[in-house]
Amino acid sequence: MQIAFVVYDRFTALDAVGPYEILSRAPDAETVFVSGERGPVRTDTGFLAVTADKALSEVPAPDVVVVAGGPGQSALMDDEPLLDWLRTADATSTWTASVCTGSLLLAAAGLLRGRRATSHWLALEHLAAFGAEPTGERVVFDGKYVTAAGVSSGIDMGLALLGRIAGDDHARAVQLATEYDPRPPYDAGAPHTAPAHLVDALRASSRFILT
Repeated sequence: MQIAFVVYDRFTALDAVGPYEILSRAPDAETVFVSGERGPVRTDTGFLAVTADKALSEVPAPDVVVVAGGPGQSALMDDEPLLDWLRTADATSTWTASVCTGSLLLAAAGLLRGRRATSHWLALEHLAAFGAEPTGERVVFDGKYVTAAGVSSGIDMGLALLGRIAGDDHARAVQLATEYDPRPPYDAGAPHTAPAHLVDALRASSRFILT
């Protein structure tokens, strides 16, 4: 089973690394980071890079596709080479997934039309423009399409998808091995629980703008 993690300039690191840590532990899985071309790909902070092992053209038919989100997504909404690759890979994939604003790229490729999907809460409303049905759930399954909300939810998505791929006990074992038992010190992880002034400030400075 080949799992392709799609990254690009200014993706958010945890969007890819979170589900990678989980899904790379699927039995007999080959994981590969892919981008427009091979080589280092910088995250949105500019301080961290991951290596794209292969160009998109070298991975035409992965079994699982996971598209990361991040500020760099905006510049790719009309990138035909990427969107064409997503459509081609989706034609034969067993699962097509995204984290955060990666769902907007799936939507721009026409893959989420008529389907329930989620994204980062700042970007959620934009899914409707592509015919998707936005939902604020943390992880959404609709057929073979799996979308996760913002950044950290990619870990939840990875576990949920791993359960579908390898069974619940295997997923539980991976959760235990990674000691994924979150107990955040603040209850500000969603707009309905965070202080209103913080929600307003993030909305005002949002970089999740479609182009």
